[in-house]
Amino acid sequence: MGFVSALGLDIGSKRTGVAGCDRTGLIATGLTTLEARTFNQMVSELRDLVNQRQVQVLVVGLPYTMDGSLGSQAKQVQKKARRLSAALDLPVEYVDERLTSFQAEQMMIAQRQSPSRNRAMIDRKAAAIILQQWLDQRRNATPSPGDAGDPSYPREDLLHGGL
Repeated sequence: MGFVSALGLDIGSKRTGVAGCDRTGLIATGLTTLEARTFNQMVSELRDLVNQRQVQVLVVGLPYTMDGSLGSQAKQVQKKARRLSAALDLPVEYVDERLTSFQAEQMMIAQRQSPSRNRAMIDRKAAAIILQQWLDQRRNATPSPGDAGDPSYPREDLLHGGL
């Protein structure tokens, strides 16, 4: 599949978690958490990462409601993602991010870390989960004909962004 470089973003009202992947597109890792400042400051910090990592795509977690619809929070995330996409001149792809923050908190608890004391780490880990889902979907998108990964075979998990 070759070289891939993507940034995963968990966009929130207070912080944005940022994750990157290795060059092979196999493993996502949390990179940083950006505190909510001006949009231009966010673009500047992301542009530095985009240039350093030769980023090709932004992967943004979209907070669908539990019934699978787009609520007001998801629409706000889409709006900000479109602005970031235009400012950074990069395409944007969305991943269903339902429960990623919960998963990130559970990972921290398993590592004996306090989620309540380090919200920024939760955002970073959530961004890594979002990006990992996208990488896994991308890797599994080239199926053998006739198997369960074949596009003609209904895949509920892919229809709803992986969850």
